[in-house]
Amino acid sequence: LDERSGETRHGRIAPADRMLLRGWPEHLLADTGTSAAFAVEGCTGWRFVVEELQRAGVEAHLAEPADTAAARGPKRRAKTDRTDARLLRDLLADGRLPESWIPPAHVLEMRARLQLFKDLREQHTGWVQRVHAILLHHGVPAVTGGLLSLDNRRRLETGEGLSPAGRQAVATALRIIDALDAELEPLRKQIAAFADRQPGCRALQADYGIGPITAAALWSELGDSARFSASRKAVRHTGLDITVHSSDGKRTAAHLSRQGSPLLRWALFE
Repeated sequence: LDERSGETRHGRIAPADRMLLRGWPEHLLADTGTSAAFAVEGCTGWRFVVEELQRAGVEAHLAEPADTAAARGPKRRAKTDRTDARLLRDLLADGRLPESWIPPAHVLEMRARLQLFKDLREQHTGWVQRVHAILLHHGVPAVTGGLLSLDNRRRLETGEGLSPAGRQAVATALRIIDALDAELEPLRKQIAAFADRQPGCRALQADYGIGPITAAALWSELGDSARFSASRKAVRHTGLDITVHSSDGKRTAAHLSRQGSPLLRWALFE
């Protein structure tokens, strides 16, 4: 929207990649000869879009998806990319855009490392649980202590009480667990080293139960605590608030809203 002339233009950038997008804001600024503001919905892929807009000198705004959808109100027409773009433009022009925090590059990098660590940990846990399931399925006596302790590891490698296919499955699981450990350990050290240097992470680790991984997750996902005017809003941001639906004396069981950052919720609760 050209606010001086009232002219509007729309189009589509496809395929959606960084190199194709890079030239568009530069041409836009060259054509208009003035500053420009752009609203981006905070869904997958927003990072490279915001980085390229900022690189070209465009004022980037990151829209919070849920609040943006609520601002649409009751739908009177089909929801399309064009109507979504028009809504973002109108909210931005009216100063009503529900904005999300755009973290600096080093925070985004730490978020990516933490997400990688979380994914690897979940895979590691999944394979350990799979080994337990194989042992139970074959009626092998329960393992005491850690599954991957030295004695239990030796017992698993011999395949005692397992069929040939069971021994093969356990051996495969052990190799995958070893590969995951080889990736997890240096990544854990990298995150811990950062948490030991970063003042905010060091302050968080002074509280009971918060180690370097949890501190780094809190620091990267919450950002500046001054963004929240009340503690309940910080809880809401994590998705750990309790949701209850009641109507005419009927009430459903309460549950966690789970509408915040999955990484932050994993570090704090899961």
